[in-house]
Amino acid sequence: MAQSGESVERTHPLAAFEYLALDGKGQNTRGVIEADTARSARTLLRERGLNALEVHELNDKTKPGGSADFSLRRNRLGSKQLVVLTEQLSTLIHAGLPIDEALSALSDETDDARLKRVVAALRARVLEGRTLADAFREFPDSFPELFPATTAAGEQTGKLGEALSRLAEYTQNRDSLQRDLIAALAYPMLLLTVALAVVTGLMTSVVPKIVAVFDNVKAELPWLTKLLIHLSNLLVHQGVWLLLGLVIVIVGAVALLRQERVRNRLDATLLRLPLIGRLLRAADTARAARTLAVLIGSGVPVLDALKLAVPTLRRLPLREGMRKAATRVREGASLGRALTEARVFPAVTLRLVASGEKSGRLAEMLDASADHLARDVRQAMAVTNAILSPILILFVGAIVLAIVLAILLPIFELNTLISQ
Repeated sequence: MAQSGESVERTHPLAAFEYLALDGKGQNTRGVIEADTARSARTLLRERGLNALEVHELNDKTKPGGSADFSLRRNRLGSKQLVVLTEQLSTLIHAGLPIDEALSALSDETDDARLKRVVAALRARVLEGRTLADAFREFPDSFPELFPATTAAGEQTGKLGEALSRLAEYTQNRDSLQRDLIAALAYPMLLLTVALAVVTGLMTSVVPKIVAVFDNVKAELPWLTKLLIHLSNLLVHQGVWLLLGLVIVIVGAVALLRQERVRNRLDATLLRLPLIGRLLRAADTARAARTLAVLIGSGVPVLDALKLAVPTLRRLPLREGMRKAATRVREGASLGRALTEARVFPAVTLRLVASGEKSGRLAEMLDASADHLARDVRQAMAVTNAILSPILILFVGAIVLAIVLAILLPIFELNTLISQ
């Protein structure tokens, strides 16, 4: 049954089809059309003056014999598209539109081809009599489990618009925090990349030409100059093998990190580091707290919310702690006590959770905790950036100084011998 109090009864439910067709001018055009069958879709296209070349039903998986270009797996929605979808759907549903009409309006309104395809597929599922939550579940590449769980709770409590608003806010906050993390790390990474490129260029192009002058010098060269010559020769003559070895090491490291035991030890080590550990823990717990706030605020049971929040934690020790908290809640413990024993969240979050449970404002307190943790992440990023950038600059300066000294020292010694 479609939501919003109206049932949709059809002998042949409409499905969404994506088509490739030729228009009257002989140019290719793509789009989405709703019809009972592929044959009906071709008929509708002919009525519109289009000559259908390919017509495929929109599904999460490509149909047998269908083109991969028409698979919804290629049309995975990004954060901005998810925000647009949830915000506009929330507004339309708050205005009293049935879900299928709200989806149709959203499909007509958007110019984003990818979003249009997914919305058309969702509407087709709703017209078949499924709930919006079930429609979301059919496209897990676009909608993580948080979306159908929150939507289902909103549909059951009659607060679908509010649930969608929470999802839009959650997606915006998550995207904002991720952008801030990338922006904070961009400068140090760019600085390191440029530094490596400059040093490699000096060692492979400039240094060999300069040290060639010392080939005929019979005097003993300084150890720093000898080291520079050996490193330069190594990069020039064995550079390809060194690069290949680096690639092998990276591939091997990635393969090792796929093993849960190795990944768990690495995560535990990272979490113990002074600055990086604080940053990683704050980023993980901020996502988890926001997820719990959205789910519990939408009416999802606490135990289910804890289970759905587990995948948002990227560090395995924290993820295991959240699983233990879910076990304790299932055994009858309160959320505050379970999280305290799990040692996942910082003390401020635990106090807010305990206060929220006592006052009946748990979702609100979790939201406040997520905001506090997000600020903590940004502060940790600022401190890390302020420390890391000067260290990188000093490191690069030290390398360049060593290269310059290695070149100048034999020249100074030669001048001394000549003067004597």
